[in-house]
Amino acid sequence: MKTAILTPLEEERSLLVQSLEQLGLQKTAVRLGRLDGFEFRQIDLLVAHGGHGKTQFGIQAQHLLCCVPQIQLLICAGAAGALSDSLKVGDVVVATETVEHDFNLKFVSRPLPRFPGHSQTIEALRRLSIASLDFSVHFGAIASGDEDVIESARGQELPSLTNGIAVAWEGAGGARACRFNQTNFLELRGVTDTANHTAAADFEANLAIAMHHLAKLVVSYSDSLDRNCQ
Repeated sequence: MKTAILTPLEEERSLLVQSLEQLGLQKTAVRLGRLDGFEFRQIDLLVAHGGHGKTQFGIQAQHLLCCVPQIQLLICAGAAGALSDSLKVGDVVVATETVEHDFNLKFVSRPLPRFPGHSQTIEALRRLSIASLDFSVHFGAIASGDEDVIESARGQELPSLTNGIAVAWEGAGGARACRFNQTNFLELRGVTDTANHTAAADFEANLAIAMHHLAKLVVSYSDSLDRNCQ
């Protein structure tokens, strides 16, 4: 299955690509329409920059899906803030669903938009043997909205609104593009902070380790697929 990973930030993409190389994969620079990216042919993976914020990420996801119609799974991968005490810095969250928390209807009352992650990939990730990994993998909802959560009160409010265990920006944009294109979608996030007043500094301090752990999970998942095909 051809998979594409879009990272919201250029720095996230650079760190992810660097980590994939450190884990033994070889990259090839590719041009994907108007996007510069990398292909990792050993695992049939494309990596590109998706853009900051739901709208920009959705635009670039749509562009990529138009330019590379062979993509069967699009992953939004980047940093997140923890909304649950069970998450530690460096842990990885697999989104069972992405919940758009800043879709604020006032004329009518409706539930927040929710976008389920690709169930087959989620189940395959659940079956992974993660004993060799030096971080934990959590499964749950990710709250998605164009908002830096840097106050404890807001961090405590979002779980009650969304049932989310982590918060990030762009996932809903990618999920909407995938729904429009009838393409499978999944959001993966590495925890860099705890969504409080130290979030900005913690993000900078912990981004590299979070992206490295995301790369480890991707490689472990690809290795499991290879074993199952043998």
